[in-house]
Amino acid sequence: MVVALGNPGQKYAFTRHSIAWQLLEHLSFCNSLSWQTKFKGEYSTHAIGGEEILFLKPQTYMNNSGESVQPLAHFFKIRFDEILLIHDDIELDFGVIGFKSGGGLAGHNGLRSVANLLGTRDFKRMRLGISRPLHGKVEAYVLSNFSDDEKIVLPTYLSKAANLLEQCLNEDFNTIESKFKKENLLKP
Repeated sequence: MVVALGNPGQKYAFTRHSIAWQLLEHLSFCNSLSWQTKFKGEYSTHAIGGEEILFLKPQTYMNNSGESVQPLAHFFKIRFDEILLIHDDIELDFGVIGFKSGGGLAGHNGLRSVANLLGTRDFKRMRLGISRPLHGKVEAYVLSNFSDDEKIVLPTYLSKAANLLEQCLNEDFNTIESKFKKENLLKP
């Protein structure tokens, strides 16, 4: 199961906190995803390598993402180690991607909600770097749109990240994690 964290509503569609939702729009099969509303979210399935993969966009606000992830995982009998969470990460520079299994929550309330309701932190993660704000509050920063300079290269970043997600879904996660712990997708 692939979970893209974000905030519902047009107001948040292009914010840093919703970068995972923006990434889904760059998947090669994006147009074939048929979203259904249930489990406080929108979900779809897509066959990859002969296996049906569930995609979920929780429609709760970020801080309550687990309220969508947990019931969907329970209903479809998905183990926590079969969940890949895609989320923004202020500890990674903009343009950097990282894959990892488990670990801390780094103050990310969406991760905290999912971990609390699943009862574990041992799910897989695809971290999309959005950089740390130079000044001001983190909350305001993650709920703001990307800068003009970032918007220029954002499509490239998201396209390359979507390609890596597709690669990850076709290969062993441990292989992808070892190759892409921290990779700058915008370097020449």
